Amino acid sequence: MRPAGKFVAGILSDLKKSTKVGTNLLEIDDFVKRRIESRKGAESCYVDYAPDFGTGPFAHYICTSVNDAVLHGVPFDYTLKDGDLVSLDLAINVDGWVADSAISFVVGNDPDPEDLRLIKCTEEALAAGIDQARSGNRLGDISAAIGDIAHSYGYTVNLEFGGHGVGRIMHGDPHVPNDGKAHHGYKLRPGLVIAIEPWFLKTTDEIYQDPKDGWTLRSEDGSRGAHSEHTIAITDGDPIILTARD
Repeated sequence: MRPAGKFVAGILSDLKKSTKVGTNLLEIDDFVKRRIESRKGAESCYVDYAPDFGTGPFAHYICTSVNDAVLHGVPFDYTLKDGDLVSLDLAINVDGWVADSAISFVVGNDPDPEDLRLIKCTEEALAAGIDQARSGNRLGDISAAIGDIAHSYGYTVNLEFGGHGVGRIMHGDPHVPNDGKAHHGYKLRPGLVIAIEPWFLKTTDEIYQDPKDGWTLRSEDGSRGAHSEHTIAITDGDPIILTARD
């Protein structure tokens, strides 16, 4: 799974550098499309993806969530403005193996400190969750570590969507909630690969599905959201971050 992780990480790194005020979300989608098409053995996990939590096939190559959108954002004709909070979520299959990762950042020269705080919280929660992803620990140890960081920042946690198993498919068992009880749940063992993905909203944990596209999940109160994710492998020692970025 390392090649898939490296490929996803490289694309997200390049997008973070190139995405700025004036970038259109459809340009981001096209960039990913061209990168996938140029890589032998690579296939999008999103095009034609039609799970029960969406409305019809997703039909794009990357999730682009902006401001009050936090998950499953469908790229559309929108040009980014100064101060927009952008979350990019990308999963790609390379030679039959999947890697999944997400980043959040603010475009422009005058970011809202509250947006940066929210992003920092997701990144710290991700690091805390990864640190608990060790053989012999329980799934609840990961979830509790994530939730503890969120609560320390004063954010509430939505449990409808979270991390998941990754391998030959993008979404598999086990589900990895972003809050839970330590020492409870599925016992972790070497060889298990999961995506850990903390996402939080500034002033709520309630979301709704945008009726315009049937996919994008937005905060119920219009507050902003942020999302960080890595695909990690559990080993006999330290966890391996397969989607680690430079």
